[in-house]
Amino acid sequence: MASLILLAVILLVISFTAGSFNPGLQRFAILFRIGGIVVLLLGLSSACFRVIQPGTVGVQVFLGKIQGDVLTEGLNFIIPFATVDEFDVKTRKITFSSSEESGDGGGAIEVLSADGLSVSIDMTLNYKLNPSEVMRVRKELGPGTTYVDVIVVPTARTRIRENAANYNAVELYSAKRDEFQSRIYEGIKRDFEKRGIILEELLIRNIVLPSSVRAAIEAKINAEQDAQKMQFVLQKEQQEAERKRVEAQGIADYQTIISRSLTDKQLQYESIKAMQELVKSPNSKVIFMGGGKGAGASVLIGGN
Repeated sequence: MASLILLAVILLVISFTAGSFNPGLQRFAILFRIGGIVVLLLGLSSACFRVIQPGTVGVQVFLGKIQGDVLTEGLNFIIPFATVDEFDVKTRKITFSSSEESGDGGGAIEVLSADGLSVSIDMTLNYKLNPSEVMRVRKELGPGTTYVDVIVVPTARTRIRENAANYNAVELYSAKRDEFQSRIYEGIKRDFEKRGIILEELLIRNIVLPSSVRAAIEAKINAEQDAQKMQFVLQKEQQEAERKRVEAQGIADYQTIISRSLTDKQLQYESIKAMQELVKSPNSKVIFMGGGKGAGASVLIGGN
């Protein structure tokens, strides 16, 4: 824009002064004048419009003051010669980690737990600038200042340190980790909203305890696992003993029922049936049958 206007001024100056220095150029003065006017119009028109790319918004500043509304993506009409500051409103991610590859938030966050132990926390935030709050952010931060360094990083570190002081180191690592993460999320979300930023997601990636505390936790976990294993073995043995007891009781009940239901006549009848089956056999030779009380033995001889 500025280069076009400068070119237009040069062409117009040449058109009005060319004849003074060289009369032979007077016939070209009209061409320089027309060219200067065309270039000037192009420069002024370009100064009145600004294209905003997708995922960004713009704020126009004229004579040191923010003017108009937020410029959205596409072609926008602006005040001539106003400057436009563009802001990225897409979702962004920042990670607080001791890893060199992912620690773009300035390293892991070192906190003190309620029991005075030093704990290192890795955390990731997904956030974005609220498009409707861009003008306020620009006014509060001024030109050339990133809201990430001024708002996002300090707020996240402060909130996580404040909340960590309410928990013991072991609670942060295990029992109350989800509660701790939820409280941090709500606190940072409120702080961000006050400054025109939207917090979309917060994830605690890792909590590193002192080596002595980690060793104690691992020993406790191993002891609990051994106790659970022993309890399982005892339950299995008890179930096996109960199964055998039920089986023995069933056999005893069966024998009792049979002994009560059998009579002498019943036994004699069953014996006769058995002998009849033996007589029918082609291999039977001699069969002895005993009678009831007071009866003698009888012999039946059979064969092929």
